[in-house]
Amino acid sequence: MQKFDKLTGVAAPLDILNIDTDMIIPKQFLKTIKRSGLGKNLFDEMRFNGDGSEVADFVLNRAPYRQAEILVAGDNFGCGSSREHAPWALLDFGIRCVISTSFADIFYNNCFKNGILPVVVTADERDALLADAADVENPEISIDLVTQTIRRPNGATISFDVDAFRKKCLLEGLDDIGLTMEKGDSINAFEADRAQNKPWL
Repeated sequence: MQKFDKLTGVAAPLDILNIDTDMIIPKQFLKTIKRSGLGKNLFDEMRFNGDGSEVADFVLNRAPYRQAEILVAGDNFGCGSSREHAPWALLDFGIRCVISTSFADIFYNNCFKNGILPVVVTADERDALLADAADVENPEISIDLVTQTIRRPNGATISFDVDAFRKKCLLEGLDDIGLTMEKGDSINAFEADRAQNKPWL
């Protein structure tokens, strides 16, 4: 997966509580097992009318948020079903980081496995970042995973915690397959030994 170390980008404010995975990517788009192509249906029921036209006042349909790479969201983001398509859709749209006060556990774990950084902040910090993101003249914020800081447009910084192992995986671009392949030499040695000493297996 793509490495994540530093990101400076447009932050979109989405101040809605309990955004569940069906809101992120509705169930009718779960037929694919491909990670690409889902971005066009991200937040489909909020972004589009029944006739396929855009909902004009939805944040991701407005400039400059069409190019958002960061999402500042309400409490309990990613609740609902465990569909991995939710982080796939966010990533395919271009979202690399989601900031909230809390996340559903399965969605939170799936983000790390797909190259998205979920950042937990306090309610006051979230509200400040929502205000920053709402400033259409300068909605860019910077995320530094190495130093675990968010830099606001006014220069102030917010620190955040992240598990050391998950941090390493994001910095090195290692998903579950990548972690397994790091042990390729040991796996090959085991297979060779088994073929020689236990050929009946």
